[in-house]
Parts: sequence; structure tokens; C-alpha cells
Amino acid sequence: MKPSFEKYIPFNQIDIPDRTWPNKTITKAPIWCSVDLRDGNQALVDPMNLEEKLEFFHALCDMGFKEIEIGFPSASETEYEICRELIEKNHIPDDVTIQVLVQAREHLIRKTFDAVKGAKNVIIHFYNSTSTLQRKVVFKTDMAGVTDIAVKGAKLIKQLTDEYSGDTNIRFEYSPESFSGTEMDNAVDICNKVMEALGSDKENPVILNLPNTVEMCTPNTYADQIEYFIRHLKNREAAIISVHPHNDRGCGVAAGELSLLAGAERVEGTLFGNGERTGNMDIVTMGLNMFTQGVDPKLDFSNLPKLREIYERCTNMKIDPRQPYIGELVFTAFSGSHQDAINKGMQYMKESGTDMWEIPYLPIDPADVGREYEPIIRINSQSGKGGAAFVMSNNFGYDLPKRMHPEFSKLVQKKCEELGRELIPKELFDVFVKNYLEHKQKYSLTSRKIYEESENGKDYVHFKGKMTIDGGDSVILRGVGNGPIDAFFNAIKAVGLDKYEFISYSQHAISQGSDSKAVSYIELKMPNGKNIFGIGVDSNVNVASVLGVLNAINRAEA
Repeated sequence: MKPSFEKYIPFNQIDIPDRTWPNKTITKAPIWCSVDLRDGNQALVDPMNLEEKLEFFHALCDMGFKEIEIGFPSASETEYEICRELIEKNHIPDDVTIQVLVQAREHLIRKTFDAVKGAKNVIIHFYNSTSTLQRKVVFKTDMAGVTDIAVKGAKLIKQLTDEYSGDTNIRFEYSPESFSGTEMDNAVDICNKVMEALGSDKENPVILNLPNTVEMCTPNTYADQIEYFIRHLKNREAAIISVHPHNDRGCGVAAGELSLLAGAERVEGTLFGNGERTGNMDIVTMGLNMFTQGVDPKLDFSNLPKLREIYERCTNMKIDPRQPYIGELVFTAFSGSHQDAINKGMQYMKESGTDMWEIPYLPIDPADVGREYEPIIRINSQSGKGGAAFVMSNNFGYDLPKRMHPEFSKLVQKKCEELGRELIPKELFDVFVKNYLEHKQKYSLTSRKIYEESENGKDYVHFKGKMTIDGGDSVILRGVGNGPIDAFFNAIKAVGLDKYEFISYSQHAISQGSDSKAVSYIELKMPNGKNIFGIGVDSNVNVASVLGVLNAINRAEA
């Protein structure tokens, strides 16, 4: 028995050795046409009702879509009524063209013209399937038969347009459905004949929509098909070349992008890729891909969370956490090396003052799509040293010194392993508080006084205070040094704490205004040769340093 993969027929490649599209770059946005309310809607388990369609339509208008396919008004009374509601209740902005889909069949075409009466701008989008497989197993006819259907439909549409008495600006769109599964010469021929029947010219071009109805080949082959088609079309200037990629192979966006390189001028798709089977091409992803290359997509993606909320509520579909640009986790880094690079990128942008976006692992500024920075770094047992430090700085204002990162990271990873999951920022901060700010105090200062004194031209710092050990009687502390930390060290040596060595010190403010406090990070070497950090917080920076020393010793002797 043959392996099951051998039952599939490889896709035929296009003979176009001098193809030009690989050397081109996308430099401007195409004409966008949303098909959410038709192609997207028909793929829903529960299609949108009137109120949901109206809300979705207005959201698309607010984004900047100028062409919106609103439905298939000849297919059902519901679709017809929605079309009439949009027109009669003046929902359609003057600069927006509604598009209606219809099969190339006479009674459906006539009903479609009735449905759009009174609209200002309309695209009549008619189609019939032309693919080799559909002709063979569905229609059981030859190419001449399907061409005849398309031409008769085109002639009727032209006739009804010429007879139309209203002020509606009517344009035409023809789709040889399953274009990508049609022999290219046959696709060119049927479109040439449709253009002739419509009387298309440079002033009144027809939209020739070339659907990748079922994605059967790699995106480069689809681009070859588009370039071949354009080269062989008789009256190229009388046509706007449109594409409608589906996503059966998971390459819908790539197919859309490469088709623009091949000469397409217009793209049909849906928000977040909703549609039959694996969906349509995702306009959000394709548009923001342009955005990240410095190309204006001519659509407003500045509030993706709002669009997501409307989309999920109206369609009852859920967006995957890894969906580009909008998924919950797409601006999240768990990996330690990723977290460290993002943290350094943030610091670089702050320090350099650059206007350009230069953050490793983040191809777009989350703020540009209405997202926030908080979720960028999330902490689990696989997170690295820089991740926890980033959250402490970004969320809570504690800039842990780099030498402290490994120590704090181990505490965080231990907590993650204990819980068996990631930590939210508050839980991470709780680890910090428990292990540093609220650590059990074997040694506790009950009073302290720090003051400066000059003698013989030299400045000295004095420390005086009292300390309890394990809650017992107070011990008097006195010490003099060249600074508050040195003075405190000399004071505690007198009571037997003489085995610790000072290594490093850093500090910064953690609040502003009258309640401003300072935090000091103190690194000591313990008697066993290992280093440990302590933290002190106080409104007086000198006191914060002293508390940091004592905190490190308390942690060392816990």
C-alpha cells in the first residue's frame, strides 16, 4: 500500500523565468476591502445579527476602510434587510463604498440591484467558479461553459447599470472564483471576455479579483500567477487587480504581500483572519507588517484592544494568544535572554533619546497599537536574571543593581517552582518584600543618630545608636568613619559583627515630592566567602544605607 502522502497531486508551477516581483519592495498601502461582514460572517457558527453587523460596520469605517463588502443580499431575506438598513438609515459615510456579492445568475443579479437602490457608491461583485477541479467534479462542464456564464452575467449587469435611474455610482468587480486552481491562460481569457462585456476602460476600470480561494501552493507561486495574469491581460489599464488570499496553508499574509510585489493593487481580507476553514488573509497583520517597515497602511490600528473586544463579542470567536500584534502573549518574554535584551533596549532608548524604535525581540512599539508595556516581561521558572529586575524597575520603581540580579532571580525562580506557574508582578514584588524589606531581624536598631564633625581639617561621620539582638537587651553602638557606612561598620565591630566585608553600594529615590524616600542596596561578603545583598529604605539616605547593611547581615544569619 502506498504511503498516504502519495495520493496528493503536486501543484503545477508557473513558467515565468523572468519574473520581476522578487526584486520589488512594498512602498505603499493597497486599496483595502474588508469582507468581514460577508466572507467572515458566513463562516461563523452563529452569524452576526443586525445590531452586531451595524456595530462592526461602523468600526470598519472608523478604521479607515473605504470599501466594505456588506453581504450577499440576494442569498436570504436577512442579508437583504441588512443591506436596506444600512442604506435607508444613512449608516454609510459618503466616502465609503459598499460592496455586494452575487453569483453570475440572472435572478440573483436582479435582486441585488433592487437591494442597493439609494446607495451612493456600490460595487457589484459577481463571480463564478473557474477551477479545473470544480469544472470536473461540480459543474461537469468545460471552460467554454463557465466562460459563457460569466459573460452573460457581465452583460446583464452592464444592461441593468445602463438602465439604472438612481444617482448611485455603480462599479463592477468580477472574481474567477478558485483563480489559483485555474489554468492561467483560461483565467486570463475569461477575464478578457468579462471586461469586453462590461465595456471596461481606463476611466471605468473593472476590479478583477483573483482569489486564492483554496490556498494550494506556496506564496511565491501565487505571486507568479498574479504576474503572469497581469502580463497577459489585454487591456491592463482598464482593470484594478485585486487579490483575495485564504489561509489553508497558513500563508495567507505572505501570499497577500507577495501578490502586491507582483502587481496587485487591492487586497480583500478580514480582521484577525476570520473566514472559511482556516480563514482569510488577516488585514491587521498585513497592515501592521507594513507599519513596522515605515509604510503607512492607511488604516487605524491604534486601538487594537478595542477592535479585539468588538470582534470577539460580535463574532463569538476567540483570538489565539500568539496571534500577531493582538494576541495576549505576543509582547511577552519568558526567556531570560529575551528579557535581558528587552531590558537593555529600554535602557538604551531612554539614555540615547533616539526617536527610532530599537528594542530587541519587539518588532513594534506596543503603544502604537494600544497595548501596554506591563505584559512584556512575565516571570516563570525559565526566566532569566534580567526579567525580574525589569519588572521591579518598570512596575515598582526599584532599580536593582546588576550584581544583585542573580541573587534575586534565584528567589523568584524558587517561588515559581513552588507554585508551579508564572508569577504576576504583585507576587514577584511580594517575594522582594518578604526576602528583603520584611526579613526577620536578628539585629534591630532601636535608635540611631548620624552626624558629621570636622577636626584638624578632616571630616568625620559619627554613628550613635542602640541595637537589640534576638529581642534581648539593648546594646549601645558608637563608631566613627569617613562616611555613614564606615562609621556604622566600626560601631557594630565593637559588638562582635566584625566578619563582614563591604563590597558595593548603590542608591536611588523611589518616590517624589514631600514623601520621597531613598533605597540603598548594600553588598557584603559573608564569613563563608559568598556575597549577599541587603536593602534599606528611609527618607534619610544615610539611614537607608545603614539599614541596608543591617538587612544584609540579618539575611546572612537567618
